[in-house]
Order: sequence, then structure tokens, then C-alpha cells
Amino acid sequence: MHLAIPGIAAASALALVFALPRSTETTATPAPAASPSTAAATYQVDPVHSFVLFRVKHMNASYAYGRFNELSGSIVFDDAKPEGSSVTMEVKTDSIDTGNGKRDQHLKSADFFNAKEFPTASFKSKSVKKSAKGLDVSGDLTIHGETKPATITMEHVGSGKGPQGGEVTGFEGAIVVKRSDFGMKSYLEMLGDEVTIKISVEAAKK
Repeated sequence: MHLAIPGIAAASALALVFALPRSTETTATPAPAASPSTAAATYQVDPVHSFVLFRVKHMNASYAYGRFNELSGSIVFDDAKPEGSSVTMEVKTDSIDTGNGKRDQHLKSADFFNAKEFPTASFKSKSVKKSAKGLDVSGDLTIHGETKPATITMEHVGSGKGPQGGEVTGFEGAIVVKRSDFGMKSYLEMLGDEVTIKISVEAAKK
């Protein structure tokens, strides 16, 4: 700090500065440290409390519903910086369940999922962005051996404590796909081309 005091020698001015009471000194108050961003946490999908459901029109008159009973995956979630999040999920196509064994066997056949040749269907994110409706999760959707870009809008349902005291979190969303885009073109006159896939995931923090 430079002081210009007329009539006082430089040495005297310096002495005057040091003689001033400490209470009169102007000390810059340090800015509070910025709170660190919540670190991204990794969660393991709980297959018991997670669901992948689907519906498709039958004879253009009603909807047929089904689910996949075996699924797995992991989620990296950063609530403060959603763009740092990611998700991977996989279902076993052989675990398809529509409540009718004969129909399930047909869906596992080469006419539809061809579960023997393509035992899994999967989604792997490439980007996550916050939107007005939740999180837009974009990535690669692979069904029947065909991979297509897809965006699923997911709602962060909430977080809580699991039975063992660990943290759990959950998401839910849906996407509409055309099965013909994935090479599943059989019986389009009987079963609709558009399939709605509903995903509800609960995952435990690692």
C-alpha cells in the first residue's frame, strides 16, 4: 500500500504506518472456499427391484405386455454434474416372460429375439444431459444383434437407505422403438411395429 503524506519524510511515514493500531488496518476477508461438487457415485443395479417391461399392439385391437426377468447393470450418478453420469444395462432375452409359456418360446425363436444367437439386449450410454423432464440419457441400444442410437428420458425417482443401511437410488423412464429397425420383421400384420419399453431401476451404492 503506498501512502502520499505531504510534509513528512518517507521514513517518518513508514513509522507512522507501523504505529497505527491493528484495528484500523484494512484486511481483505478471504473468500469462502467453494463447496466441492458431489463426487460421482457408482451403483449396482438390483435385479430383484428393477424391471424392464414392454408392450406391443396385438391385431391392432389391444396391447400385449411382457417383461424380462433377468437383468444387470451399473450406474454412475453425479447429481451436481449430471453430464458426468453414465449407465449400462443388459437383459437376457431368454428370460422373456409374457405369462404364457408357448408364446414365450415363440418370442425366443428366430421369428423374434432369436435368443440362442442373440442372448442379450443392452443399452450403453454415451452422454447424459439435464432436461425439463429429467435426464436425457443418449447411447447405443442393441437388440437382436442390431445397434441403434437411442435417447431415454429418465426421472430420478429418489434415494434412500437399503435394508443393510447402504444407499440406494432409483430411476424410471420409457422409450418407443420400432422392432423392424432391429431386424425383427415377422408378423408385422399381427403384432405392432412400435414397442414401448418401460425401465424402472433401483441400484445400490458400491
